Amino acid sequence: MKSAMPYRGVASPVQKALLKGLFAAHPLATFEAWRDTVLELWRTAAHREERYAAIALAGHRPYRVFQRLEMLPVYEEMIVTGAWWDYVDAVAVHLLGAELLGRRPAAMKPVMLRWSTDANLWRRRSSIICQVSFKRETDLELLYACIEPNLAGGDFFIRKAIGWALRQYAWSDPDEVRRYVSTNEARLSGLSRREALKNIGDAGQERSSSATVSM
Repeated sequence: MKSAMPYRGVASPVQKALLKGLFAAHPLATFEAWRDTVLELWRTAAHREERYAAIALAGHRPYRVFQRLEMLPVYEEMIVTGAWWDYVDAVAVHLLGAELLGRRPAAMKPVMLRWSTDANLWRRRSSIICQVSFKRETDLELLYACIEPNLAGGDFFIRKAIGWALRQYAWSDPDEVRRYVSTNEARLSGLSRREALKNIGDAGQERSSSATVSM
């Protein structure tokens, strides 16, 4: 993992167990207390695992009642300052997408459209991948609109994001993804095309596994 911030070396399963106990032992009674704790963990982190803790706290199930549009600036800060795929993908998919866009589509869609043309790489990536967990509920119009201004870009993380978003939707509608890839083949990068068709192929032979691997 490319990282200027050092690791403590705590494995993911151990982190999850530790955080589960800590969150249970220190409940946060208000939206403000929860939001401010997430931000303090994020901003004062000296090791990468501390930022993972901030993301975990932001997505902790007992605080789902606090998932409101006021958290958008928090998640945006985490995406822009995190600026690497492990942070960005967790925030974009599980918080920005599943929580905010999933619950407040009318308010969030214009934001994602703006992000899709933003100068910041990680905002653009987030706009493309924010629906990867939506399955048949994916707003295709929004997905394609967020992909469109990024088709000509040469950045690896954008090309990978396009392929990942299409690949995930292909589990719900493989024919539509094949149609989109065929229609846009001259504009899609080879990477995006391969990723989009990875689990369905050109001829429609779906594979048995549906793992959602990012990057």
